[in-house]
Amino acid sequence: MSVAESRRIIVFRHAKADWPQVPDHERPLAERGRKDAAEAGRRLTDSGISFGLALCSTAVRTRETWKLAVQEFPQRPKTVYEERIYEASPGELIAVLNETPDDLRDVLLIGHNPGAQGLTEVLAGSAEGDVRERMTGRGFPTAAFAVLSFSGPWKSLEPGVATLRDYWAPAD
Repeated sequence: MSVAESRRIIVFRHAKADWPQVPDHERPLAERGRKDAAEAGRRLTDSGISFGLALCSTAVRTRETWKLAVQEFPQRPKTVYEERIYEASPGELIAVLNETPDDLRDVLLIGHNPGAQGLTEVLAGSAEGDVRERMTGRGFPTAAFAVLSFSGPWKSLEPGVATLRDYWAPAD
């Protein structure tokens, strides 16, 4: 694969979590979150993107979101559970993505807000159609995802280089 080829990043916020008396990192999904995670998985499958790698936060709610979403995929991509995604800033998430091997074209990052929304906003120097307006209007609710594309090696990923191609959020 040429490093000049288009690459895609799908930024996926975990589904709705419950609030039991446990540390934040250990919060599980709520019932609605389990439904939304599966629906997001179906929507991601419908996108036709074949993910080479999934980078998932180590938090319980992100792991549960991924487990339910990936069941909808025709093929399970390689999954890496990455501690640095939990509570990460957009800059920290870019640093994680910069480490992606250049033979991978499409990466799914399953994380948290405000990092997921912040990463999408920081990377998106441009957007197709009304995608940015839809995202701005809805925010980045639980189980939402955004599809961004850029050209070049993963090490060149930096603020403003991507195009926001798509955005989806479950109906409330």
